[in-house]
Amino acid sequence: MAIPDFQALMLPLIELCRDRKEHVAKELVSSLAEQFGLTEEERMQPLPSGGARLFANRVGWALSHLKMAQILENPKRGVYKLTARGLGVLHESPHAVNMKFLHRFPEYAIAKKGGSEGGVAVVEGDASAAKPPQEVLEEAYHSMAAVLATELLEKIRACSPWFFQKIVKDLLIKMGYGGTPEDVERSVTRGADEGIDGIINQDRLGLERVYIQAKRWGDSVGRPEVQKFAGALQGQQAHKGVFITTSAFSKEAQEYAGKIPTKIVLVDGELLAQLMIEHGVGTATVKTYEIKQIDSDYFVEE
Repeated sequence: MAIPDFQALMLPLIELCRDRKEHVAKELVSSLAEQFGLTEEERMQPLPSGGARLFANRVGWALSHLKMAQILENPKRGVYKLTARGLGVLHESPHAVNMKFLHRFPEYAIAKKGGSEGGVAVVEGDASAAKPPQEVLEEAYHSMAAVLATELLEKIRACSPWFFQKIVKDLLIKMGYGGTPEDVERSVTRGADEGIDGIINQDRLGLERVYIQAKRWGDSVGRPEVQKFAGALQGQQAHKGVFITTSAFSKEAQEYAGKIPTKIVLVDGELLAQLMIEHGVGTATVKTYEIKQIDSDYFVEE
C-alpha cells in the first residue's frame, strides 16, 4: 500500500498511546508500519534527498502536531505520552484526527500563528494530502533540478565540438582529476588518437591514467562504438576508460561494457547533466536555504 501521509497517522498514534504510558518514538514508528502493513522496502524508503526515512519522518511530524495540540506530551527526548486531553479525544471516538480537528485547541492555533499551516502544504479540498514541509521542499528541489538538467542538456547538445571538449575538461577538473588545469588542458585537447579523445591522470601524481572518449551525439550509442573504444584501450594497454556522450547508451552497449575485463564507465547525457549540476559546471547557485532543528544535546542540564 501507499505510505500514509502524516495526518493519517495522528489517530493511530493517539490510540497506540491510550495506555498513558511512555512510548519510545522508534517503537511507535515500528508499530505503525506493522499496522499499516508496510513492506520492508516502504519502511526503508528515504526522502528524495536520501537522508531520513520517509515514513519515520511523517510519524515525526504527526507527533510534533499532536504535541502542539497538547494531546501528547514529550517528557524526555524521543519519548511520548498521552495527556488527559488526548484521552478525552479518544473518548469522542473521532473518525479521524487531522490539522482541521486540532484547530479546536487554542494552544495549537497559537503555536501555528508563526507560519502558514505550520509550514505544511495542504492541497485544496483534501486535508489528508498534506505533506510535511521537508517533503514539499525536497520535491520542489528535485523538480527544479530535473528541469535544469533538461535545459542544460539542450545547451550542451547545441554547443560546438570544441566547447563540448571544454565542458568535459572543466567537469573533470571539478571532480578532482587530472592534476592541474594545465595538465587537463594538454591531455583532453591533444586530439583524437585511434578512438581516444584524451588521456587524463586519475591522481595528481599520474600513477593511474584514464582514457576518454567524448561524443556529442544525438542518437543512441550502440555496442559497436563501445567495442571500438575498448579495442582502442587494449591497443594502449590501458585498463580504464570513460565514454561520455550527450545521448544515451543502448542496452547492448551497457551489457557489453559490464562484462569485459577493461573498466569502461559510461556517462550518458542525463548523468553528464547531473554531474555538471553537482559540481557547478555551467550552473550557478541562485539561493541557498539552511534547514535547522533543535539541538537536543544543547539543552541537557548537567
